[in-house]
Amino acid sequence: MICFKNRRSFDSNKLFVQSLILLLTILVQADAKAQKINQQSSLYEQASEVSGLVIQYGQDINAIKDFYWPYHLNPNEEYQQKYPVLNSPEQRKRLTEVNNDYLNKLDQVDFDAMSVYGKVDYILLKKKIRFELGSLQKEEEQYDSIRKYISFADDIYLLEQKRRRGAAMDGQEVADHLNSILKKLKTDSIAISKVPFLDMKLAAKAHEAVTGLKFRLKNFFDFYNGYDPLFTFWAPKPYNALDSALTLYGKKIIKKGKLLTTQKPDSSGIKGVPIGRDEIIRQLNAEMIPYTPEELIRLATKEFAWCDKEMLKASREMGYGDDWKKALEKVKNSYVAPGKQPELILKLYNDAISFINEKDLITIPPLAEETWGMIMMTPKRQLVNPFFTGGREISISYPTNTMQEDDKLMSMRGNNPYFSRGTVQHELIPGHNLQYFMGSRYKAYRQDFATPFAIEGWSLYWELLLYDQGFAKTPEERVGMLFWRMHRCARIIFSLNYHLGNWTPQQCIDFLADRVGHERANAEGEVRRSFEGGYGPLYQVAYLVGGLQLMSLKKELVDNGKMTYKQFNDAVIKENLIPVEMTRAILTGAPLNKNFNTSWRFYDLGK
Repeated sequence: MICFKNRRSFDSNKLFVQSLILLLTILVQADAKAQKINQQSSLYEQASEVSGLVIQYGQDINAIKDFYWPYHLNPNEEYQQKYPVLNSPEQRKRLTEVNNDYLNKLDQVDFDAMSVYGKVDYILLKKKIRFELGSLQKEEEQYDSIRKYISFADDIYLLEQKRRRGAAMDGQEVADHLNSILKKLKTDSIAISKVPFLDMKLAAKAHEAVTGLKFRLKNFFDFYNGYDPLFTFWAPKPYNALDSALTLYGKKIIKKGKLLTTQKPDSSGIKGVPIGRDEIIRQLNAEMIPYTPEELIRLATKEFAWCDKEMLKASREMGYGDDWKKALEKVKNSYVAPGKQPELILKLYNDAISFINEKDLITIPPLAEETWGMIMMTPKRQLVNPFFTGGREISISYPTNTMQEDDKLMSMRGNNPYFSRGTVQHELIPGHNLQYFMGSRYKAYRQDFATPFAIEGWSLYWELLLYDQGFAKTPEERVGMLFWRMHRCARIIFSLNYHLGNWTPQQCIDFLADRVGHERANAEGEVRRSFEGGYGPLYQVAYLVGGLQLMSLKKELVDNGKMTYKQFNDAVIKENLIPVEMTRAILTGAPLNKNFNTSWRFYDLGK
């Protein structure tokens, strides 16, 4: 019991107790709210209201692809990566139906009731489905345009349908069927011999179809041959004849391809197919980049001008005046001896990690630091990738005993310590290696939404950020980092000009060698990688553009004091490899609607 001497004292103490109770109530409510926020935050680190639908969609699409075209049965995966296989009409029909089914499922979701994480997943899934439907429709139109050159296709697709459920085969009937297909193919071959040329896009699509039919036929043959005695007796001879004829026919079709442009003949030997302006814009919209190809070329030109000024400053500090190519030559000749490159890579990695930790820029899980790997790149791979690459491990590009002496020197000069200083962290931590580590642990279902503008943009962002933070302390180190920044500008300019039909591959090579200062062989390897290496048409554009997107978002949140560098970088990488505009919506609370269209103009092009 509490005894009060007078009323005033009682009232005073009563007020104190009431205030204390109120304060405790507020603290309890605040704690409960904080716990709820933390629980929600923890929940949304791994899932959203739509994540289950995203996972189901991906699995359903993969089920259709695996059933109607079993890639795991492909006898030559490397060949297929170089020459993609066209969907069969049956597979294309089912993919279209499944995609439309999921659009209907999305229509039934209450968009406004969801968290921002669910809204982002909704928008990304809807965007992906619409892009896939557009691609399937375009493929259908292309297939209709080449149908007359593959009149035998339905006969092969029919054999594939029967194989899927192990239908019993009459060996003699199969042999007759194969001979009938061969006759149709010969008729088509005679007809196409009379065609002066095919548009390269059409020829490439016909070649894809023939390649797919060849593999489908092999899968059919391998299923029965050796197991079914009568099939094995009758089918091998006509099958081998048809298989050889398909190979020759595919080569014949692709030779008919001609780029319908006014370009002068190209001596590079590099073959590719420019996709044209309309397709570039379609793909840019799908990647949430609201700029035209011409605007992106202006962006790259503006960034190039900044690099030129910085390069001249470094060149003057090195004593070469405005002749920056002499400064570049000195840097190139700083290469380490053969056998010493792995040791250099480790040193440069440790330098970058020490700098990043000192600046407290990002949280690096100890296991990520412990488990990154290192391999040497094969001579064959170095033909299309003259510089080291990364991901789960860093693949080191440096001379081998099988290379010619000139090629050895070019490889060493192109992978000198100053060039490598700017990109080791791009490939390892906090770049691609940390991306892989975190992406497999946070919202892994979003990997189906991965875009090169986030994949390469994140790693390039670290090159830009570290340069701004003073990681390059000497003029030689600045030259090395600026070389790569100029290279990223050049990638946008040459790849878009190529796909717009303005430049040939040889012009792209010359541009890299003359404007950036590449070794000639390295420039050729870079262009070959861009157009023959299995990369998407926008992949080379994505590096600098994605990096600039993240720099713009960093400016919006970090430079304005709303987040620290560590908070920002930790938050971005946990959202996985989604378009940066969607990461921005999550971090800034930007308004979203179910019919969202890309609109974030992250770069000021000026006048």
